Amino acid sequence: MAQYTPPLRDMQFVLHEVLGAGAVLKGLPAHAEITPELIDQVIEEGGKFCAEVLFPLNQVGDREGCVLDKATHEVKTPTGFKEAFRKFAEGGWPALSCDPAYGGQGLPHVVQTAFQEMMNSANQAWSMYPGLTHGAYQALMRHGTEEQKRTYLPKFISGEWTGTMCLTEPHCGTDLGLLRSRAEPQGDGTYRITGGKIFISSGEHDMAANIVHLVLARLPDAPAGTKGISLFIVPKFLVNPDGSLGARNAITCGALEHKMGIHGNATCQMNLDGAIGTMVGEPNKGLNAMFVMMNGARLGVGMQSLGLMAVAYQSSAAYARERLQMRSLSGPKAPDKAADPIIVHPDVRRMLLTQRAYLEASRAFALWISLQADIAHYSDDEDERADAEDLLALLTPIVKAFITDAGFECTNLALQVFGGHGYIAEWGMEQFVRDARINQIYEGTNTVQSLDFLGRKVLGDGGKKFKKFGALVEALAEEHGANPAMKEFIDPLAELGEKLAELSMWIGMQGFKNADEVGAAATDYLRLAGHLVYSYFWARMAAVALPKADTDPFYKAKLATARFYFARLLPETEMLAKRLKAGSKVLLALEAENF
Repeated sequence: MAQYTPPLRDMQFVLHEVLGAGAVLKGLPAHAEITPELIDQVIEEGGKFCAEVLFPLNQVGDREGCVLDKATHEVKTPTGFKEAFRKFAEGGWPALSCDPAYGGQGLPHVVQTAFQEMMNSANQAWSMYPGLTHGAYQALMRHGTEEQKRTYLPKFISGEWTGTMCLTEPHCGTDLGLLRSRAEPQGDGTYRITGGKIFISSGEHDMAANIVHLVLARLPDAPAGTKGISLFIVPKFLVNPDGSLGARNAITCGALEHKMGIHGNATCQMNLDGAIGTMVGEPNKGLNAMFVMMNGARLGVGMQSLGLMAVAYQSSAAYARERLQMRSLSGPKAPDKAADPIIVHPDVRRMLLTQRAYLEASRAFALWISLQADIAHYSDDEDERADAEDLLALLTPIVKAFITDAGFECTNLALQVFGGHGYIAEWGMEQFVRDARINQIYEGTNTVQSLDFLGRKVLGDGGKKFKKFGALVEALAEEHGANPAMKEFIDPLAELGEKLAELSMWIGMQGFKNADEVGAAATDYLRLAGHLVYSYFWARMAAVALPKADTDPFYKAKLATARFYFARLLPETEMLAKRLKAGSKVLLALEAENF
């Protein structure tokens, strides 16, 4: 069976020993009173909620799925989901990092991220309901009017209402410029919105009194393409001036998607038949506002895969210690038993260490990027804010793409450790694989993330943002370069940094001649950059673990995992660089009709 224990010690190691989160937060006026002790208390309580309330519902949600009543257009969520959401709201968890002005607790984003990891380990499908709501909160917080904020934000924060993002249409996914939904002004500040949206996560359910949809649509005189898209608030139930709920709005769920995974989340086809909405932000500037939610969702999807890696690794490691099969090639390791536990076999170790290496680097990266979000929002130093914003913008595609690629690889490895039992539903591994697969697709496919990363984030500004991360790598190398014990970590990190800088220049030159060269290189380039990021964090973790590894098994394990990463996973970069330099010619030589 799958098992999950919140990884509190590992989180504390990253937060306090590697990142020094307490000191960082102390320098931010809004969070100056946040202590490491408070962070630990919140995370510990959050872990209890996830392990005790959400995790037992994970397989229930997968088996039952959501059910649509076609007569009423209402969706019933799996057994226990509604009650868990009530406990979530009563516990104040939706308010964790929200603004106290609207009822939030005002805790740092980095604390929210740690909680998100545990929620997704426990139950990714359930966690999407509050996850999308937090994204809607962020979009309205940034772009809503004061009236819109007063009306909607307290309800999101209390857990009374939930939110969605309605972008995709049957003919229009990545290319939002093709969007057809239309909004007709009514002369009273409202609009009548008509169209159809698909793949809308949490689009309809029975867990909250109201569902507030953020919908992209076009005004009658809107310019073509993405420059003619506006954003609208379209609630399931209209909201009266006093904040109470009014009439049912003309936005309904027409069907539920039957899908590979995340069965406990309602993925809806939403029909708008003259639904009443109010505009967010300026006319034809809807993507500016929606990008707040989209970027938040991309970070959130990375957290989904981080969570799945954690629970899959824990489950497969426990199984490998207990499952008896064959004898060790070098002689029996459990002579008193009928066979040795499979963890003695080198290839099982490879699968477990691969999971562990990607998982722990992903966690360090995720918590660090969340600290950058806190700095970007709350620092009173303009330059510090700008640097954090640049790093956040630069690395969001790596959070989304590299972590989710690792998540799918690691859940597959966890299933493989279980062997035939991994393929059987009762053990839970095959669900993790199915759930992980969507994370590489939605909120912008990983290929789209690669194109955004290389084309816009690196080449688009001449490498200005990328050099800021490069400066962090150089600073770490300078700090530890004189320590012989750190050489095995620092040297390959520095070499990869130099290699990536050279490749960036090479791709830029090729791209000037032929833009397809950028497209051909993008996926491999992002993966190279992902390894640079992970090498950086493994070097930082190794620096902390080294002095204590001889006396404490916890740090010894960190050091062993770091060595595995540099010896067995980082060498992939040599192949990636060679493949990248092959260019677009071999990809485009075959005519389309010959495929």
